[in-house]
Amino acid sequence: MFDFVYKHKWLIQLLLALIAVPFAFFGIDSFTRTMRGADEVAKVEGLTVSQREFDAALRAQTERLRAMFGSNIDVADLDTPELRNTLLDSLIEQKLLAATAFKANLGVSDQTLREVITSIPAFQSDGKFSREMYESQLRAQGMDPATFEAQLRRDLSIAQLSRAISDSAIVPHAVAQRLAALEDEKRQLAELRVGTQSFLAQAKIDPAAAKTYYDANPADFKVPERVRVEYLVFSAADLEAGESVSDAELQEAYRERLAKRGDSEQRRASHILIPVEPGAKDEDKRAARARAEAILAEVKKSPGKFAELAKKYSKDPGSAEKGGDLGFFARGMMVKPFEDTVFAMKKVGDISNVVESEFGFHIIRLTGTKGSQAPTLAQLGGELRAEIKKQKAIRTFAQEGSDFKDMVYEQADSLQPIAAHFKLQLRRSDWFSRTTPAAQLGPLANPKVIGALFADDSIRTRRNIDAVEVAPNTLLAARVVDYQAAAQRPFEEARTDIGQLLRKREAAKLAHAEGEAQLAKLIKGDAAGIKWGAPRTVSRRETQGVRADALQRVLAADASKLPAYVGADLGEEGYAIYRVEKVIPAPAKTPEQIASDFARNERAAGRAQYASYMASLRASSDVKINQELLEKKQ
Repeated sequence: MFDFVYKHKWLIQLLLALIAVPFAFFGIDSFTRTMRGADEVAKVEGLTVSQREFDAALRAQTERLRAMFGSNIDVADLDTPELRNTLLDSLIEQKLLAATAFKANLGVSDQTLREVITSIPAFQSDGKFSREMYESQLRAQGMDPATFEAQLRRDLSIAQLSRAISDSAIVPHAVAQRLAALEDEKRQLAELRVGTQSFLAQAKIDPAAAKTYYDANPADFKVPERVRVEYLVFSAADLEAGESVSDAELQEAYRERLAKRGDSEQRRASHILIPVEPGAKDEDKRAARARAEAILAEVKKSPGKFAELAKKYSKDPGSAEKGGDLGFFARGMMVKPFEDTVFAMKKVGDISNVVESEFGFHIIRLTGTKGSQAPTLAQLGGELRAEIKKQKAIRTFAQEGSDFKDMVYEQADSLQPIAAHFKLQLRRSDWFSRTTPAAQLGPLANPKVIGALFADDSIRTRRNIDAVEVAPNTLLAARVVDYQAAAQRPFEEARTDIGQLLRKREAAKLAHAEGEAQLAKLIKGDAAGIKWGAPRTVSRRETQGVRADALQRVLAADASKLPAYVGADLGEEGYAIYRVEKVIPAPAKTPEQIASDFARNERAAGRAQYASYMASLRASSDVKINQELLEKKQ
């Protein structure tokens, strides 16, 4: 049933993407060891998405986001209801596919399973499958081969089903070509922007509207709990200033740097090449060598005529006309036998014996040398001194970092003694909440730090949190010094902001009305007094700053009679009118481009087919979601 796997590299690619260490499976372990009742985030056709499974998926997603956006981002800000719902939908989709594959009796042969497992790099040593590594990697994940292979069979069955659904989409070539033509079609337009700002002075709001809005939207005026803290930063970078460098250390670093540079000597040579074709017979090689030996004898009789003889005898097209001159070169630029010979020659003018390389037989003359261009100690001194201080600071940090952590923990009532002992500046923050942007928090912008500072114990006892490594070779310790609980912002304080918001919305309505009136005139042919912006050429791929919803209207406008006019509501920004002036058809395409377009549209159709199938499957399946657990933040 799964024979096509051998012919489809996509499956192996899929598995290589899914199977890494740690493994990214939600397989049999979650099917057979799910927790029930209050711990079920969702139940899908009798299969359970447990709290444990959901949390594991959320952690994996968090790590992906951290890797994508950098370690300084507060991933707690990204843990949104939208993300949680999307993640749960993905897990539900897996369960639905698993249940469907099981009902359809989709299976995987032992041979297929073996081939997939042995192809996974995590289980290989020197490019070959290693049973020892296989079992070791599984043990590291708390799994055994039987469990892993059972869940792998299941995942392969799901992959088979997913692929079959996507591959069932059919895209006629005529449709694909038309879609590709539409994608590449361009339209030239001009824009008239009716901005909200122009109508602010005319916007009038009811004095009671601000209070009505405040009462109707209490969540908008919640002031989150916030803290002020004092903190210490202990880092290798700060320790560098206190490190000294002796002359002996500087000299040793200089010697090491020169040793790492290697020999940068360059040599210049000329040669005469008698070539030998790859795979030549032994008699042909002997004949070529004999000819080279004869030429060498002639060269040694008249060494001053080397260039003349090179032009006469050498078969190297790149150098023969230049008398065999190869210019200056360093080690690693020539084939090894040639290079070794040149760099072993003692003085300019020396002529080698016949040298054999993969290209044939060479007669070489050394024509020049350049000594090593190593920088002096004076030139490298500043750079080397900075490197030594940095290395020393890192060693000092490694030695004293554990002492810093211990003191922060043991003298938890204050950071003052730690600051005095390590000669650190005790800093104090402004008020901030869990949602304060990371850019405003500096070194405090670390999820572990934020989580620890807003923990009940830290707020209640005002004790030091444990030192946290917030960056490489950087520790931070902090304690809460002031705390304000979450509260409702008073109406009087929010009144001005609400008034500005409502006035802007009213101005946007006026701009929208004016824009629609202008559009109606233009459609009737009245374009008097309109000042259009500079023409722009747009397409589905080149938006030129036009909003997606507005671009859709522009591209859908009837181009049978130009100019054509369309309007677009820009929300609080106002209203835009676009004059479509010209339609530029898609250019003619090569067969390769046509094939690429067809493949892209085929993939898009496959995705649409898959999405449609999953929507239908979910609508007809028994899916129950525990919304309370889904929204619960750990």
